[in-house]
Amino acid sequence: MRLTLRVWRQRDAAAEGAMSTYEVDGISPDMSFLEMLDQLNERLILEGEDPVAFDHDCREGICGACSLVINGDAHGPERTTTCQLHMRSFRDGDTIDVEPWRAAAFPVIKDLVVDRSAFDRIIQAGGYITAPTGAAPEAHSTPVPKPDADFAFEHAECIGCGACVAACPNGAAMLFTSAKVNHLNVLPQGAPERETRVLDMVTQMDEEGFGGCTLAGECATACPKGIPLFSITRMNKEWLRATRKARR
Repeated sequence: MRLTLRVWRQRDAAAEGAMSTYEVDGISPDMSFLEMLDQLNERLILEGEDPVAFDHDCREGICGACSLVINGDAHGPERTTTCQLHMRSFRDGDTIDVEPWRAAAFPVIKDLVVDRSAFDRIIQAGGYITAPTGAAPEAHSTPVPKPDADFAFEHAECIGCGACVAACPNGAAMLFTSAKVNHLNVLPQGAPERETRVLDMVTQMDEEGFGGCTLAGECATACPKGIPLFSITRMNKEWLRATRKARR
């Protein structure tokens, strides 16, 4: 395959960025998108040019590091992570635009790499449970109803990639925050912090500068792990209950 890449290049958050055009040839349809970028970077290094900086880690679709907007879609045309997106999703001769996540809370570090530490601070604000130290308890010592366990596992699948923020027209982080709140709040182990968790994490989310949620639904559509939109509704109910309790 022969492709034309238009890649966002930016030295740092303070610098002006622009799209740079590169021609790549000999691309196998079985390559992942990141392998294709690796091939481009190998050529740039041999030519004495600065390689394109992009984030990645496991390349197995579970770490959430590979944050790219491809032809206007978070992670590209398939509902998966960028590292699991293969070049067979494109056609020979295509022009592909590659950009970083664009959100005020995700400043550009370099080229396609953005700082997503805002997510870390949201988790730090309430993503924990009170648990006694010592040996781990027996797995069956705290019964969890099957529907609650399934609900928790569904939301624990969130990998914190930020695709929800990148896809949202408002740059909101409600789907991410709701996934982290809900998967702990539904379990008995998370019950002691149920009210403070949702209040603290939502407050931190707002302080990070994410946009307001208007339930446009683009976040759930772009989520590679399929976190459902009703997760936000569930968190809103938790937040209202906690707010009323705090005011008493």
